[in-house]
Amino acid sequence: MKIPLAWLQLTREKIRLIIALAGIGFADILMFMQLGFQDALFESSVVLHKRIEGDIFLLSPKSTAIIAMSQFSQRRLYQALALKGVREVHPIYLDFVIWKNPVTAEPRGIMLLGINPEDDFIDVPGLRENLDRVKLEDTILFDKLSRPEFGPIAELFDEGKTVTTEAGGKQLKVGGLFSLGASFGADGNILTSDINFLRLFPNRNKGLIDIGVISLEPGVDVESIKQSLTTILPQDVNIFTRKEFIDFEVNYWKTSTAIGFIFTLGVGMGFIVGIVIVYQILYTDVSDHLPEYATLKAMGYTDFYLLGVVFQEALILAFLGYIPGFLISNILYAVTAQATSLPLAMTVAKATQVIILTVIMCTASGAIAVRKLSAADPADIF
Repeated sequence: MKIPLAWLQLTREKIRLIIALAGIGFADILMFMQLGFQDALFESSVVLHKRIEGDIFLLSPKSTAIIAMSQFSQRRLYQALALKGVREVHPIYLDFVIWKNPVTAEPRGIMLLGINPEDDFIDVPGLRENLDRVKLEDTILFDKLSRPEFGPIAELFDEGKTVTTEAGGKQLKVGGLFSLGASFGADGNILTSDINFLRLFPNRNKGLIDIGVISLEPGVDVESIKQSLTTILPQDVNIFTRKEFIDFEVNYWKTSTAIGFIFTLGVGMGFIVGIVIVYQILYTDVSDHLPEYATLKAMGYTDFYLLGVVFQEALILAFLGYIPGFLISNILYAVTAQATSLPLAMTVAKATQVIILTVIMCTASGAIAVRKLSAADPADIF
């Protein structure tokens, strides 16, 4: 019967084992949280993009992200509408306004979208049934998933109270609620008609829009229409397919801001912390049991066998330490999502990535620790 030497050595000092598992769990939690925040950043940044029903999107070449848009002529949409295969086009106005909390009067920037209320092309819960209400002057719809700093708008509205506040220097009335969600770029969202939007921004030209949405007839090849648009439209617009439109936003946060680097660095820090902790545990274990290892060598056990014992210990620590890290991270995800309104959730991809990093972390520590074991000579010890 094969003796589980690695397991027996680890469980001999139970306090040391618990400390090791706590350290690995902490490193895993650190990696989970950094990966979670990074994914939440990317996912929240394209929530609106994914909700817009369209096949091709037009943006100004000067636009860098949804939080930094430049305008282009709406005529480009009319030109696109002339192409065979294009079913309909929709302009979107987008900007930030200062919203005053109706309870505390605290000002805070909120994203405002302006669309034609006759157009039904944004698939957001609560929007379709309330869209007619923004036809009224100075009436908006409020995103009930916005951060609580904007005020208890949803609660007041659901109680049947008339909710009014000031935004963009005008008195606005909340005519309904929808559910989109906050992002790293926008803490909250409101939506109104294109006419109301332009009332809030009197210096904006009605013919200049921020996003152009093009919907195609069923079965029409998207790439073919995109190529045709590239030919007929001037170079004052960028043309994206749906996937390219989403990737455009994600790439901004990945490459043009420090946020992506910071989260990646956080994962790396957790990885290094884990290596140091596991190395200390394994090195101490090898040192404490050096006479026993030397005895096994004298009995004829090879260095390869003894190295295998240490690597078995590393793998046991990896999987046992991962379990509490995974469970606690799930709890932290739920708490953080509730507090920040960000789409923070455990996924198979994140769980797999962290377990792989944990195994690499522990085996790398084991590889460093076994150097002392390979140098063990029975003659020197006895």
